[in-house]
Parts: sequence; structure tokens; C-alpha cells
Amino acid sequence: MANYTTADIKALREKTGAGMLDVKKALDEANGDAEKAIEIIRVKGLKGIAKREGRSASAGLIAAKVVDSVEGQTGVLVEINAETDFVAKNEKFIEFSDKVLAAAVESGAEDVEALNEVSVDGQSVKELTDGMQAVIGEKIVVRRVGRLSAPAVELYLHRTNPDLPAQVAVLVGTDAKGAEAAHDIAMHVAAYSPLYLTREDVPEDVVAKERQIAEETTRAEGKPEKAIPKIVEGRLGGYFKENCLVEQAFAKDPKTTVGKVIEATGGEITGFLRFRVGA
Repeated sequence: MANYTTADIKALREKTGAGMLDVKKALDEANGDAEKAIEIIRVKGLKGIAKREGRSASAGLIAAKVVDSVEGQTGVLVEINAETDFVAKNEKFIEFSDKVLAAAVESGAEDVEALNEVSVDGQSVKELTDGMQAVIGEKIVVRRVGRLSAPAVELYLHRTNPDLPAQVAVLVGTDAKGAEAAHDIAMHVAAYSPLYLTREDVPEDVVAKERQIAEETTRAEGKPEKAIPKIVEGRLGGYFKENCLVEQAFAKDPKTTVGKVIEATGGEITGFLRFRVGA
């Protein structure tokens, strides 16, 4: 008997969209090897049995471009998802993604709903996406669109796997002077995933929650009552240093901060945007 469990069957059904009986047959044939079973299912064309709407599309790519604009430059990111990495590197999927990106750039669409209505080659992006699903045989989703405008915008694309298109994309907006450090800062953002630019950008409810957690943790540790406020503020400061870009230790030189790096140029960071496939 093949070595697999009910959980393995469920996981493979979610990943492929195939029926239970077909998944069990594939696992039997593959002696319980899930990856080999997926290949068997694909070869036999069983993925088309289940409706695509119920599937998970968490692979894919980030399409990106920076163009001149009224503000100076505008960067555009579009995340487009498929079910498998196999499709993410498919030439037809990449060509489709380029068309969707061009539509986003030219139309100025700021969300998926608006982008889906944009016309491309005589049909809407939504119709183009539906057609691509029929061609590829997987669920295809235009998941999100992001735009960043500034006097200068730096784009950095990162491949987490050399065999796949970019899985991480970063836009960093600066003034003219800050542009000289923008590339290194964009690489830093890709690696360190900051959530906010400065501590002033952190929503009040998030700050309140972090302060509450810090206080409860400190009390649970039995710290002296008089010392608690100072300890709480110190821990809150640690949260800012971890999550605010300008306070993070700079990737290329941890002895300084991103804020100090941009200050050295005499410029400033006006904003940033980071997309990672599936995140």
C-alpha cells in the first residue's frame, strides 16, 4: 500500500483541483510521492475536472515598470497569480502579464476593479484573464496593483528562484538628491520587509496594541512597577526599529540606519512599496 495519509490527499486536491479518486490513483501510482503525483495528474489532464474558482492561486510573478510622469516618475507594480510555478514561468503567462502591466501603466488604474475594466486588444483585462485561464488550464488572478509617484522612483526586482520570474518587487520614491542611495535602499526593503516609512506612519491602533502587549509582557515578567513605563517605551522603540524603514539597521552596514544613509545624501525618501508573490 502506498505511503500517504488523508491529509496528503486533501493537500493534493487543494493544490491540483482534481477529484478525490483521481488524487488517490495518482498517489498510488507515485508510491505516495506528492510531487510525482502532481506530474501524473497534470499529464493525464485531471486538473480540468474541478472548478477553478475553488482553487488556490499563490504562485505567479510581479510585473513592474517605472515611467516618467507629472510628479517626475511613477512606478507601477502588478501581482498576477497562478496555481503553480510551472505556469509562472510559462511564456504565454509572461506575455499575458506584460499586457496587463501595460494596461495598468497606460490607464492609471489604482486597483484591480478598475484595471479589470481596461480594454486590451479589444477586450477587457477581465476577459483577457478568463481567456488565459482557458488556455493555461489553471486559475489565473490579477491580485493587486500598486503605484508610487515621486521626483525619482527606483525599481528593484528580486528572483527568489533563478528559474522563475521576479517574486519580489520594490519601488522607492525619493527626491533628486536621495536618488543616489535609492537602489541600495530598495535592495534593503526587499530583504528586510519594513511595514512603514517612519514611526509617525504607524497607525494609532497598532501603536496602542503594541504598547499593550509590551506592558502585559513586562508585568508577566515581574518587573518593578516603577520600571514598567520605561521598559514598555523601550520595547515599543524596538518595534519601530524593526518595522519602520528609516529606523532599520541598514543591510549593507548594520552600524548605521537607513535614515542616516539617506540623510548623508542631503535628500529624503518620500515613500516605498513592496510586493511579494502570495504575501
